[in-house]
Amino acid sequence: MNISKEQISAFVAAARKVGDHGLTRCSSGNLSWRVGDVALVSATGSWIPELREDQVAICDIETGQSLNGVRPSMESGFHLTILKNRPDVNVVLHCQSICATTIACMDPKPENLNVTAELPCHVGKEVPVIPYYRPGSPELAHAVVEAMKDHDSVLLAKHGQVFVGKDFNAAIEKAEFLEMACEIVLRSGFRHTVLTPEEVADIEHTFLGK
Repeated sequence: MNISKEQISAFVAAARKVGDHGLTRCSSGNLSWRVGDVALVSATGSWIPELREDQVAICDIETGQSLNGVRPSMESGFHLTILKNRPDVNVVLHCQSICATTIACMDPKPENLNVTAELPCHVGKEVPVIPYYRPGSPELAHAVVEAMKDHDSVLLAKHGQVFVGKDFNAAIEKAEFLEMACEIVLRSGFRHTVLTPEEVADIEHTFLGK
């Protein structure tokens, strides 16, 4: 499939928007976008906040092969497999926002982050926590793929977060609302309250039609 210069530019703009929101720093994090039967993936070692057009890999979603000679992120395995498994998803974002990553590095971690309605509405009423695996490892890729079969957001212990969405804004919104919830928890000194199961069910019924 031919990828236009406009599509490359849109991907770069979205990556820089992720950086503008403070969701990644320097070479942390990676981003992918489904365009037909290929995916645009940030290059290995690239800085998302300063991504350039020559740092965008065009990968076959089925085979993982780079079609333009640019080496994709070492996490491209879980990006491409999620896109293959989830036809409802077009964007995968792996990031490391400060408050959410702080929670991901804690032991024990808060069991419930539903401090506002935005969590069950946009992020998911349950955010799975994946145990620590080395970044880029097959074990991490497998765990992320499995969790993302029925969730749109996951925490990676001692690492960061992964989000999926139908477009760039949907993925960024999930990342921002999880970051907001984690910041509320931290700023409260863990004296926060959470929505009751009945309140969550009411939110899901009212806004999500569940």
